[in-house]
Amino acid sequence: MNKAEMTAQIRAGLGFIAALDQSGGSTPKALKLYGLDESAWADEAGMYDLIHAMRTRIVKSPAFDGRKVVGAILFEQTMDRSIDGMPTATYLWDKRRVVPFLKIDKGLQAEVDGCQLMKPMPDLDALLDRAAKAGIFGTKERSVISAANATGIQAVVDQQFAVGAQVAAHGLMPILEPEVTISITDKAEAESLLLRALLAGLENLPEARQVMLKLSLPTVDNLYAPLVDHPKVLKVVALSGGHSRETANALLARNRGVIASFSRALTEGLSAQQTEAEFDRTLQGAIESIHAASIAG
Repeated sequence: MNKAEMTAQIRAGLGFIAALDQSGGSTPKALKLYGLDESAWADEAGMYDLIHAMRTRIVKSPAFDGRKVVGAILFEQTMDRSIDGMPTATYLWDKRRVVPFLKIDKGLQAEVDGCQLMKPMPDLDALLDRAAKAGIFGTKERSVISAANATGIQAVVDQQFAVGAQVAAHGLMPILEPEVTISITDKAEAESLLLRALLAGLENLPEARQVMLKLSLPTVDNLYAPLVDHPKVLKVVALSGGHSRETANALLARNRGVIASFSRALTEGLSAQQTEAEFDRTLQGAIESIHAASIAG
């Protein structure tokens, strides 16, 4: 792994990060959108075989390379599997020039103060050790904000920075993801509170340390410009949050310096039943549109 090259590629941001990290709870839905319902697998192992086959098909498509897809976020099982006999993270960087990240959170706790913290991760240090050895560059960890509640938002941000410090101690780059639910009525207020808490958290980071931030597309264009310009932020990336690809791209293009990290919006329109030519053409169209929106600002 060439960490300096990977850092430079993410910092330049001449593309977007593909989120290929659907885990246990979201895998059946991802497969259904891909044209495979629950009759297609007999057990959990079979389900994960199918989602890995889908991810492999995406990664091996001619359109999927570092010229437009600068990074990819993997699920733990994807990291542990291989593509053409190579560990997935190694394949991504060596064959596609795509920087590999790993989703590390284990889901969400029950809502308190309008927010959901991440569940405890007692085995996180062991996972981070494995990730570093597997050639992973960084991690992603998600919590959710569903109300403009200052107490809840501060708890989310405090936990995100604490986990980020644990990640950094293993030599990995943390992507902090305090997602604001896009459908809440007080979204703009929640985003203002989140911005304030994130800026305070950045001030408390050690001088040489950087993090990345994965945020919902804001109600107010360029609200997160102070984060984009902050010396302790390597890159700000945006999640699609349930928006269609067309809507997410339009919103993203209005926010300077922010690049996409889309999951469902990336795979929209892909199907297990498509021929290779149809699949590649559909994926290429998605990648080109998300790439254009990512570099528009």
